[in-house]
Amino acid sequence: MPDKTTHFGFRNVPVSEKTRHVRQVFDSVADNYDLMNDLMSFGIHRLWKRFAINMAALKQGQQVLDLAGGTGDLTRLMAPAVGPSGHIVLSDINAAMLDNGRRQLLDKGIAGNVTFALANAEQLPFADNRFDLVTMAFGLRNVTDKQRALNAIFRVLRPGGRLLVLEFSKPVAALKPAYDFYSFTVLPKLGQLIARDAPSYRYLAESIRMHPDQPTLQAMMEQAGFERCDYHNLTGGIVAIHRGYKF
Repeated sequence: MPDKTTHFGFRNVPVSEKTRHVRQVFDSVADNYDLMNDLMSFGIHRLWKRFAINMAALKQGQQVLDLAGGTGDLTRLMAPAVGPSGHIVLSDINAAMLDNGRRQLLDKGIAGNVTFALANAEQLPFADNRFDLVTMAFGLRNVTDKQRALNAIFRVLRPGGRLLVLEFSKPVAALKPAYDFYSFTVLPKLGQLIARDAPSYRYLAESIRMHPDQPTLQAMMEQAGFERCDYHNLTGGIVAIHRGYKF
């Protein structure tokens, strides 16, 4: 029986192969990931992430899963907030990104309350009701089965816990022409110039267009069991922060 297909950017690929394709993209971009994020967003991604962490309202001693945490930007912001009595698991499906994140956090002296896990968001290797907060920044759009991942996140959250998803989304109509030109013309050229990899950055632009828009993702979170779901558009909806609670 033929394998079902799913989107990988604007291409359809067998479901069983998407994870491998995504892994190849991030293997390629890992060493230049932070530099390219600064260049692509003109540094604004750092403000988006700080805004998301401020919304998390973390407390000392809390347990956090930074899912698809990559090079550790969110973990670096959250580690002081949970303090030595708290704990953060920095998790990613890509070993190259996770190694990069481990090195950067150790270089900055952040180690005592952080551990690392190579894990697929659809099959989280954690106990039920373990975490107070799960964060996922710019990772959900690369997941093959997003609903399955949201279900898994709901399972590992404690009652009273919350999910924060920071992700590219659908911008307001007035921004679309300039945003499309930047995404499909400037971004691949920038990727070729800095990372010597235009195709991976073309995929990243395409993956944003294939990601569910704000109301659709909110409905998916509610389907997974989350309550009091809402979203906050940033920079005209170029990105959105989705929030939901487990009760």
